[in-house]
Amino acid sequence: MRTAAFPVEDSSHVAAARRGAVWAAERAGFDETRAGQVAIVATELATNILKHAGRGEMLVSDCGAGAARGLEILALDAGPGLPHLDRSIRDGHSTTGSLGLGLGAVSRLSDAFDVFSLPGKGSVVLARLRARPGEAHAGAFAIAGISVALAGEEACGDDWVADVGRHRTSVLVADGLGHGLLAADAAAAAVREFSRDPHRSPAAMLEDLHNALRATRGAALGVAHIDLEKDLVTFAGLGNIGGAIVANGSRKNLTTHNGIAGYSARHVQEFGYPLPREAVIVLNSDGLGSHWSPADYPGLWVKDPALIAGAIYRDFTRRRDDATVVVGTRRRSTDAR
Repeated sequence: MRTAAFPVEDSSHVAAARRGAVWAAERAGFDETRAGQVAIVATELATNILKHAGRGEMLVSDCGAGAARGLEILALDAGPGLPHLDRSIRDGHSTTGSLGLGLGAVSRLSDAFDVFSLPGKGSVVLARLRARPGEAHAGAFAIAGISVALAGEEACGDDWVADVGRHRTSVLVADGLGHGLLAADAAAAAVREFSRDPHRSPAAMLEDLHNALRATRGAALGVAHIDLEKDLVTFAGLGNIGGAIVANGSRKNLTTHNGIAGYSARHVQEFGYPLPREAVIVLNSDGLGSHWSPADYPGLWVKDPALIAGAIYRDFTRRRDDATVVVGTRRRSTDAR
């Protein structure tokens, strides 16, 4: 699953972000009316960045499948935050050339809407829109991710995929060696092999992925299995794929081994970790820094997984490589996804 990134630094970028979002909506099967609503949402979110922060970034990602297929639009900035969020959400509150509808319209047009903002540390706004409003995945686990290509590259050398079941979920994060088309080929090969049988154990999966990637330039890989009945995460990794479980304000890092799937995998081993009820699972490629602390983001860890991914990406993307972050949580009864 890939993400399109749009810088928002002046008024001309608003139109570019809107066009990119509408193109993604049409590709995802949105009808003309629903694509028009995507245009409104993208315009309001991009203009909101300029109004409150002066500059930022908008990300557009595919999400879901089948009847639940849709888009996740994230507006990211590192500005002063939204001190009067209730006012910003009120319809008609617009002062800088948007449609004058405000974030209230974004909320109403979206199947899921969420905001994370801290004074002096900026804001992350999420709007999730389905091609068919109201359709959503009914599983017990919610997962979202961002996978952004290095600026100037046509293809992203990272990729990720998840198989979400009622009680068990399998996730792969792949980082093709280097970046560009050959890295993207390696990541795509990993996704194909994973999808052939996503329920293999992580260690067996890595062995099969290693063999499947021999004809490619190779990739760093992380495979996680989440078992909600056993409250257990099983993880196996090769190379620089980061993983962590956040629970009760603390962070437990997941163990990975040195190596490159398809080239060098001398030691493949999986490890099991307890999964507390309110835990958040984070996986990322090395295009993101790994020195984030849960304590620096009070209130974030109960938010939508896409919003959490957006906050980590905003603050820790290195901007010199492809970057992927995937976040999963148990689906909460109050979630509107």
